[in-house]
Amino acid sequence: MLIIGAGAAGSVFAAHLAEAGKRVLVLEAGAPRQLQDLVSSQIWARRLKWGLAPILAGGEDRLNHNIATGSGIGGAALHHYGTWMRFSEDVFKPNALHGRGIDWPFDYADLRLHYDELQKEIGISGDAAAEPWRPPGDPYPMPPLKQFRQAELLDRGFAKMGRATAPLPAIINSVPYNGRPPCIYDAWCDAGCPIGALANPLITYIPRAKAAGAEFRADCYVTRIEAASRQRVAGVEYFSSGQRHRQPAKVVVVAASVMENVRLLLNSASSWHVTGLGNGNDLVGTHLAAECAVQGFALFEEETECYLGVSAGHRIYREGYVSKNRPGMFAGYQWQLAPAMKPNDIFGVAMTRPDIFGAPLHDFMDKGIRHAANMLGFGGSVPVRENRVVLADQKDDFGMPLVKTEHRWTPDMRALIEHMHTEGKALLQAAGATEAWTGRTGTGHIVGGTLMGDSPETSVTDGFGRVHDMENLFVAGGSLFPGNAGASPTYTIHAVSQRAARHMVSRWAEFH
Repeated sequence: MLIIGAGAAGSVFAAHLAEAGKRVLVLEAGAPRQLQDLVSSQIWARRLKWGLAPILAGGEDRLNHNIATGSGIGGAALHHYGTWMRFSEDVFKPNALHGRGIDWPFDYADLRLHYDELQKEIGISGDAAAEPWRPPGDPYPMPPLKQFRQAELLDRGFAKMGRATAPLPAIINSVPYNGRPPCIYDAWCDAGCPIGALANPLITYIPRAKAAGAEFRADCYVTRIEAASRQRVAGVEYFSSGQRHRQPAKVVVVAASVMENVRLLLNSASSWHVTGLGNGNDLVGTHLAAECAVQGFALFEEETECYLGVSAGHRIYREGYVSKNRPGMFAGYQWQLAPAMKPNDIFGVAMTRPDIFGAPLHDFMDKGIRHAANMLGFGGSVPVRENRVVLADQKDDFGMPLVKTEHRWTPDMRALIEHMHTEGKALLQAAGATEAWTGRTGTGHIVGGTLMGDSPETSVTDGFGRVHDMENLFVAGGSLFPGNAGASPTYTIHAVSQRAARHMVSRWAEFH
């Protein structure tokens, strides 16, 4: 079988299928990576982000694509911050429970076993009993990460406003676990974790896949999936070292990120699939769902130890689709308290005040490097068909069309953004900040584009990611999700991929 993409979803498929005795080849467009290659610097961190074909941003509210995407072996899961939240039960059935949104083709109970197994295999630090929003499941296998002064100060504001927080659940070792060391709290998560305290595919599923015989090829840029008939694909076309190649395959799994999954399906038109693979109902690329990202900043008289910790933060507060705090608003969100701040990294102190320079910036930095604090909010709402990805007229160096996003925040999301800016400042002031402000609204994680569902009339794939009416073509990753949760999707990407990979193994004769 052939897997396109060596990130979170692709590595899970590779491990499970190779361990089941299948011959597995993974083609990755980006560079080769090894754990020892990772360097704790902002320059290195940029290299791990998306660096291949540009994504053209359009629409009233343009999306920032590359921050939550990666290229190279390990994908975005190589530079992620390790926030692993289970999606709550209502995320899977928003329409059935609330009359809004799109229901998933399965519910939380179908993923609970996978969530439990994954947290034991990979390791999560946290306190499940302290999370009132957490759905049923086994307790975390490790105690919470260390709490620094910044988290304690911010938690004071939440407590004063009647909001209970919990230690942030993260796949970062708080103690030695599975042969990996604990975190040293130097806050270089954005550049990858060279000691392996923060789990990523280079130390989880890729070694398992390789040990079972899977082959990984980097710098292999797939441009087309070739159809063999109306119901089957024959393999892919890809470029490596400037040369065009063709790779036959009995089964193809497209696990190349949200935008690239859509791009590949749309660019794989043929006489059998005139508008692209899986696109008979013009659904490929639709229902793009992006989180909003709102960051709150503050200065305190007390020293905050803001330079210590992890990039994700140390405590968390979460609300579901509906809340008494937001009457009439249908959108879920969370606050991640106390992401570590260096002077000038991605969440750096200098980045919080782009409006000042010269002597005022010097004075601000002099205080901020020891007295600043921040919290990061992610919000989500239900997807709409109009938010989508389409092929652009421009092409890359290999003649493959680029993609363009068309995006506009929904009314629910606009209301949530306003709420989060107002609430963020109020929480910081309640914590005793001498100054409090919020930054420009950004984009968080993006899902959708190849929705899974029960019917070919309303979705692109079935609940296991197999493209409707195609016998041997699967899609994997966040592009399958019928909505976001205002929470990192990486844990759920692993769980959905594991469920699908096991299904594939159990019914291999149907696909092979």
